[in-house]
Amino acid sequence: MSVPFLEQGTYELLQQVARFFAERSQTQVYLVGGALRNLLLGQLSVDWDLVVVGEAPLLARQLADTLGGYYAHMHEKASRVVVRTSAGEWTLDVAPLTGASIEEDLRQRDFTVNALALPLDVLLSLPSSSSLASLPWIDPCGGLADAHARLLRAVNTEVFRSRPVRLLRAIRLARRYSLQIEPATEALIRRDAELLATEVAERLHGELYRLLEQEDATRSLHLLDRYGLLTVLVPELIPARGMPQPPPHYWDVFEHSLETLSALEAVARTLYPDPLPLDELSCSPWCLPLLMAPEQTEKMAQLRALVAEASRQNLLQLAELTKPALKLAALLHDIGKPATLSYDEQGMSHFYGHQQAGAPLAEDVMKRLSASSHDRHLVRLITLHHMRPGQLAQQEIVTPRAIRRYFVDLGVQGLHVALFSLADHVATYGPGYGGRPAGAWEAHLSCVALLLRSYLYERERFLPTRLLTGHELMRRLGLEPGPLIGELLEVIAEARAEERIHSKEEALWLAREYLQAHATGSREALDPDSDT
Repeated sequence: MSVPFLEQGTYELLQQVARFFAERSQTQVYLVGGALRNLLLGQLSVDWDLVVVGEAPLLARQLADTLGGYYAHMHEKASRVVVRTSAGEWTLDVAPLTGASIEEDLRQRDFTVNALALPLDVLLSLPSSSSLASLPWIDPCGGLADAHARLLRAVNTEVFRSRPVRLLRAIRLARRYSLQIEPATEALIRRDAELLATEVAERLHGELYRLLEQEDATRSLHLLDRYGLLTVLVPELIPARGMPQPPPHYWDVFEHSLETLSALEAVARTLYPDPLPLDELSCSPWCLPLLMAPEQTEKMAQLRALVAEASRQNLLQLAELTKPALKLAALLHDIGKPATLSYDEQGMSHFYGHQQAGAPLAEDVMKRLSASSHDRHLVRLITLHHMRPGQLAQQEIVTPRAIRRYFVDLGVQGLHVALFSLADHVATYGPGYGGRPAGAWEAHLSCVALLLRSYLYERERFLPTRLLTGHELMRRLGLEPGPLIGELLEVIAEARAEERIHSKEEALWLAREYLQAHATGSREALDPDSDT
């Protein structure tokens, strides 16, 4: 038997749970929280919360044994049971009752749509014709009516003061479930926005990352900004707001950062093997004509093939472009511009060195948000190097030396930086692409494709194993340790990338030539890129 509002596997599992607790007749158990909200909003759930009147950890451990699941202790009172079957995987979080009654417990929660409960034993006697409306809901805060009206309402006026991370959760839930934040709750968010700075970093990290995992994250960040939350999280963005940029930039520094995030999501979606139709892409509409222009069909197809090959080689997964770390990189990549603003004699503004100034700032923000070392490093790297692919694209010829230096500095994450740079390019010009030099986008696409192709298919050429070690150079050429050894190794590596040498003997010859030029002060003769 099943009921229309629960998936069959979920219903059968919950019945097993209900029978387990029914055998312990002194234990009162309630279904609570997000899964019930999801039911009312037409969403399926595999994560279920239970409140028990009793010893929650002990009961959870016994439940895991009965279901053949896995037990995990979450914190001092709550526990988790994970159940895997051929039908799927479910998570059951078991927590003790807070307060003297289930109603008191619910009144301590965050939003009315989350402050609902059902006695678990009701599942043992549900007729197949049951509807959600016929269930014996426990609803002390009016959550049923708010769910029906798709309203997000705080349970009380102290919700955010007692746990400031709920400020972020309000935005996430509103976006995730298309809920309207009702006016009184909006006022509470604005009133308590500054409290976000007092929240534990780990809580902020978890909630922010969950928010950024959703599509159209730019809209979420605009909502955070509307309620005064974004610059509490990242006060370094405050001077960027309203700071104009010289042509060809369309947006100020602050808006450009947000629009880069929108463009990043659009770039990722257009690189899927089967890109979505234009009207199904959730991003700023001005991104789409450039990304999906008919004249760029061949170049975009080449990029899709290269990204697919990178995935096959386990070097980059397309989904990584829309992970929270990359989205934060979009938000932070120009964070160094306010500190580097200068004006030339004509009054034109410039941001020389903003990448170098911004990299440590971006890393500090990521540390403050309790990001992993991997994410901190990636965001710092993107902030420091995001302009390099675009600068290479402006060169008449992208030399092997330039490609090698790019990947020596960035390694495999040069692939991420290259694709990220496409979003930065798109977000430079804005609607209509006014001021964009003829052929700039085409050159940028070609350059990114060249970088990806070089790393995927010619990695040994650009990042070869050394023909000689530093110790060999010192032994064969009678040299002492010092900076000169590093210079020689770099000269040899670049010559090999340019296919000017292929063997150890040729490397030694080049090293001797370099030493001779070094002694006579004429090293330029060995540099094929020099002007002499």
